[in-house]
Amino acid sequence: MSEKKVTGKIFDLKLFKRLLSYISNYRFAFYISVTTVLLLAGLAVIRPFLLRQIVDQYIINKIADKLLLFSLYMLGVLVLEIIFQFLFIYFANFLGQSIIKDIRIQLFKHLSKFKMTYFNNTAVGKVVTRVVSDIETIASVFGQGLFVIISDLLKMLAISFAMLFINWKLALITFVALPVLIYATRIFQKAMKSAFQEVRTEVSNLNSFVQERLTGMKIVQLFTREKTEYEQFKIINERHKKAWVRTVWYNSIFFPIAEVVPSIILGFVVWYGGSSMLTSGQTSAGDIMSFIMMNQMLFRPLRQIADKFNTLQMGMVAAERVFDIIDDDQLEIQSQNFGTKSLIKGNIEFKNVHFSYIENEEVLKGISFKVKKGQTIAVVGSTGAGKSTIINLLNRFYSINSGKISIDNQDIYNFDLHDLRKQIAVVLQDVFLFSDTIFNNITLNNENITLEEVQNAAKKIGIHEFIMSLPNNYNYNVKERGIMLSSGQRQLIAFLRAYVSKPTILILDEATSSIDSQSELLIQNATELITKDRTSIIIAHRLATIKNADTILVMDKGEIVEQGNHKELIALKGYYSNLYEMQFETTV
Repeated sequence: MSEKKVTGKIFDLKLFKRLLSYISNYRFAFYISVTTVLLLAGLAVIRPFLLRQIVDQYIINKIADKLLLFSLYMLGVLVLEIIFQFLFIYFANFLGQSIIKDIRIQLFKHLSKFKMTYFNNTAVGKVVTRVVSDIETIASVFGQGLFVIISDLLKMLAISFAMLFINWKLALITFVALPVLIYATRIFQKAMKSAFQEVRTEVSNLNSFVQERLTGMKIVQLFTREKTEYEQFKIINERHKKAWVRTVWYNSIFFPIAEVVPSIILGFVVWYGGSSMLTSGQTSAGDIMSFIMMNQMLFRPLRQIADKFNTLQMGMVAAERVFDIIDDDQLEIQSQNFGTKSLIKGNIEFKNVHFSYIENEEVLKGISFKVKKGQTIAVVGSTGAGKSTIINLLNRFYSINSGKISIDNQDIYNFDLHDLRKQIAVVLQDVFLFSDTIFNNITLNNENITLEEVQNAAKKIGIHEFIMSLPNNYNYNVKERGIMLSSGQRQLIAFLRAYVSKPTILILDEATSSIDSQSELLIQNATELITKDRTSIIIAHRLATIKNADTILVMDKGEIVEQGNHKELIALKGYYSNLYEMQFETTV
């Protein structure tokens, strides 16, 4: 998946509006956040006015009782600010977390419908970054970005009016710094936009590298590649560091400027106000004291806006990347919208099917065959002949280039995808088990399959005793990818998974190629049991396991070169016969 380039915009209004559309389900939290923002802006100007009143009226005139009263007023305003600040922080972050929950669900649902091509061409680490890290960053748009920026802008506006009302001359001196800081902020945000895009890209690369190496750590250690991978990791980590250092560089330039300029302006305010108070008396001590307070209240939000705008931009960059995936309908498996949902009988036909994973490199070159309801058909051939591709196309993991695949004389692209796959069970050579209990791995959390059904099926296949010997038996957690079980045990679990789903069509893809002799006997018995009265497609290297198949397809370089039952193919003295004799001699 290619990384989207920086748009050049400091703020994408269209993207922002799209994020706001998710607020509709959480209006209460939104209204509370907006209300507290407005109240905080209003309360911000009260304290400077109270301070001015205290200094000019009660400290200079030595009115002690009023001094205490107005000090309590200031304390009350401060308490209210604390309460509203609490409400604002809680509901703004609640809103952000609720929205990213919805986006994450939407993204995961969309990803689960993608063609296998996407997952073949996209590193898992990058997908994980989108689903986890990028979406978490979007939450900061609401919790730390949007509302904080609005709050700060309103505070600045309120303080500006308060300054003009109290002393317009001191206000004008203060406002001199605003154009300088606003211009510096604009340059800063433009630079940070590019920097944050680079950061997110390097985070994806780092996640992808770490995920792949941790998953393949056994290979790394077996081939003593630790040092090589370590050096590669150092390079990727260095790029990641440099991307972040670039953001630190921009921050280290901007924030000192944002600190120094207001301080210089404050010095001019005190100098001019003090001179005016001593000479003409047009400025009071209360004016100067209130302006000292308001100087911080005006410029601190401006510095925070720059910081929060960084957060907002980072969230917007993350949102842009997430919505790129959500909006890509071309990656989603499409149907003809007929939505056929009737129960299938199991008659399969491939008619002149051409297919290629890579353009102009055909894997299947016009293959045709039929499987009648209840028949067992076997597919054999060398690696790369196109055997497993047949399974992928029947399950619509990929779209064919030309030809037609039909079930019960109905084009498979006319079937509702979920309903089609629900009636097809597949047992793969590389069995995937989730980090969960054996029961959940068998049923895949299908509530319609009971424990009693699973136990009865396990007894028929012959693995009930094995499961009962495990700690917590059917509730035994097999850990990630079923690492706590042997390959044969995982294969038997996969057979049981297929059996309890009661499929109309059963597919076994190299299901006995990497197991021990004892497990193979169990699997052969299980194969006979679960293929009975079902349309079955068996892909196998071990030809002894398919001798009883109704039809055997022999494939070579994407074409069917021989077709018939075991006896017929042996009599041909061709490809199949030679392959069988080679395996027989090897086993002898």
